[in-house]
Amino acid sequence: MYDIIGDIHGEDLKLEDLLHHLGYVPAGSGYKAPSGRQAVFLGDLVDRGNGQRRVLDIVRAMVDDGQALCIMGNHEFNAIGYATEDPSNPGEFLRPNRGDSEKSRKNRKQHGAFISQIGEGSPEHAAWIAWFRQLPPYMDLGGIRVAHACWDDAAVNTLANAGWSPGKPLDDTLLLATHQKGSDLEQARKLLTSGMELALPEGRYIQDKEGHRHYEVRLANWRDWASALHEVALVPSGQEEQIHGLALPEGFNRTPITGTPIFIGHHWFKGQPKIESGKLACLDWSAAAGGPLVAYRWDGEEVLSDDKLVWEGV
Repeated sequence: MYDIIGDIHGEDLKLEDLLHHLGYVPAGSGYKAPSGRQAVFLGDLVDRGNGQRRVLDIVRAMVDDGQALCIMGNHEFNAIGYATEDPSNPGEFLRPNRGDSEKSRKNRKQHGAFISQIGEGSPEHAAWIAWFRQLPPYMDLGGIRVAHACWDDAAVNTLANAGWSPGKPLDDTLLLATHQKGSDLEQARKLLTSGMELALPEGRYIQDKEGHRHYEVRLANWRDWASALHEVALVPSGQEEQIHGLALPEGFNRTPITGTPIFIGHHWFKGQPKIESGKLACLDWSAAAGGPLVAYRWDGEEVLSDDKLVWEGV
């Protein structure tokens, strides 16, 4: 049985409180799961919070001890790119951070807390980047499926066929391929770790809680019942005008979710935690922005329910 845990973003105190709530007990640097259970972390362990090293130590110790599984979030993927030189652009990195462009400034600010706590270029930094490369972009655990931002069978198959799947680390060849703009591998990786996005018309942008401008809007493409963009566009309160007059993208998938339940994070939901449907739960409820750190206690059910959600930190 699995305890699936959403985006932590360096909130070590919330993580430890949640693990205690779930019945996990301290063991070495990590925690031991209750008998018959295992934690599953949905990625985005890093960036933002003050306790990033402690979060990483806990999660890695639990993974190494068989008490937990962990997949890659977009922030772990970005951390790898931030630390890996771009062979086609000497002096710059796959995730640009050396120049004075808007993108480089945003990337430095977003990753600054991690760099400050770990030490850029330090042996510890290199060790964590190597560990991030071991994290798979998805897992099908038989009774449940987990991905950081959304589950997509075609994207899973694309990455698996290229050699990136559970048990196979992200090597340099695959890393470069997943950064190739417009390639099938880049699109598959972005879909699983960052979700579906819709480019906004020129002059429109979404501004996040840290003041960064995003020129795309995230879409809850699992909402198969949706018939209008506002029903799937994940727009911060007060910025709804940025999608005014826009339609659902062509080819938007309205196929109901079938098969085993899906768990995702990534999307910074607000308010009272609840599942999206009987087949999908998003467990990111903005732990690094004053919200709770949320878990789902899965006991083998084929249909999810709100009463299986557990959280700490409100």
